[in-house]
Amino acid sequence: MSLLVLGLSHRTAPVGLLERASLTGDAPRRLLHAAAAAAPVGEAALVATCNRIELYADVDKFHAGVADLSVLLAEHSGVDLEELTTHLYVHYEDRAVHHLFSVACGLDSMVVGEGQILGQLRDALSLAQEQHTAGRGLNELFQQALRVGKRAHSETDIDKAGQSLVTFGLDRIAEVSGPVAGLRALVVGAGSMSSLAAATLARAGVTELVIANRTHDRAERLAATLGARTVAFSEVPAAMAEADLVVSCTGAAGIVLGAEDIAAAVAERAGTTPLALLDLALPRDVAADAHRLAGVHLVDLETMAEAAQSSAAGAVDVDAVRRIVGAEVDAFGAAQRAAAITPTVVALRAMASEVVGSELERLDGRLPELDDRARAEIAQAVRRVVDKLLHSPTVRVKQLAGEPGGASYAEALRELFDLDPAAVQAVAGTPARLPLQAAVGGESA
Repeated sequence: MSLLVLGLSHRTAPVGLLERASLTGDAPRRLLHAAAAAAPVGEAALVATCNRIELYADVDKFHAGVADLSVLLAEHSGVDLEELTTHLYVHYEDRAVHHLFSVACGLDSMVVGEGQILGQLRDALSLAQEQHTAGRGLNELFQQALRVGKRAHSETDIDKAGQSLVTFGLDRIAEVSGPVAGLRALVVGAGSMSSLAAATLARAGVTELVIANRTHDRAERLAATLGARTVAFSEVPAAMAEADLVVSCTGAAGIVLGAEDIAAAVAERAGTTPLALLDLALPRDVAADAHRLAGVHLVDLETMAEAAQSSAAGAVDVDAVRRIVGAEVDAFGAAQRAAAITPTVVALRAMASEVVGSELERLDGRLPELDDRARAEIAQAVRRVVDKLLHSPTVRVKQLAGEPGGASYAEALRELFDLDPAAVQAVAGTPARLPLQAAVGGESA
């Protein structure tokens, strides 16, 4: 597998661009299918979160893969290709594996060490499986990434330093509004992030927890698990006036909490404490100009990104996690290289078996007087000789294949024994890829 990663994240792009590039509705599925259908691509997966949009693809041509996936990402995100390109990063082969494993461990997250990314990677793999865009290569890669992430969290103290985006945001709220305990809280949305926020607030000891969602039944189910109450989505503006803290993450394509509704809620509120707003959505749920409203304290992904840049949280265990990632990347690469040579070895042994069988048939024709016992002894002796001749080179080539550049040994084996490429592909169980010009009916780029 020649793995290519192309994407943008909070590390390479401003939150405003990430917001414009965010994929809503059916866009992730459409982008995923378009990527998998691109000529250089064999398999594809998409990781789309609040902080990143990444395409993972098995490609047979690096430059063509980068060009095609960049165009597709621009088309489906609605961001001009020229603007998008300046913020994209590209990783290939071992560096791409290293990037995914680092992401899985929370090393590339806005809040270093956060564990939510594991669930998001699991969702990305599930989507690729459901849409039949991930084959054996990406399945194995993502499963291993999930194992590496779990290992990092179980073998180091990164969990102690790492926070979820929810707790990181609530800490920023607390810097101005004070502890969450004792506040009246309204959660808008009932998806995974909103559910985490509601559960976090319930554990923190808010005096009242209210949940609103466009699908009221979903809000009712979440509220029942937390001892909260619900309001209709249309009643959110009125519910804000009774809250001290509003957390919103709906996944809507447009603004959910407008500046006018927020200003009206502030005007109706009793007391002098500011109305705290935590916007965890991308694209944003809360109007950006709410920052300028008197009596409002707004924390959104942009302010959290700025805070995260100056935070040293997790630094103690970052080196330990990086060592785990490095070792796992080396092990994964060695295993992949060793596995890649197996079809060649199997094809070689199959060819040797055919030669032995053919020669034994010739022997039967030349020496028809041999009895069955003699024929069996001769056949066994010939097969033992062939097995012994092939044993050392095939064992050694498997060992060498696990090292960097090991693919050259498989190529040498195929050349030396004149193995049919189609026979090797048949053993591998995957059809040989057509050259790009044959696939598209023209010349390759």
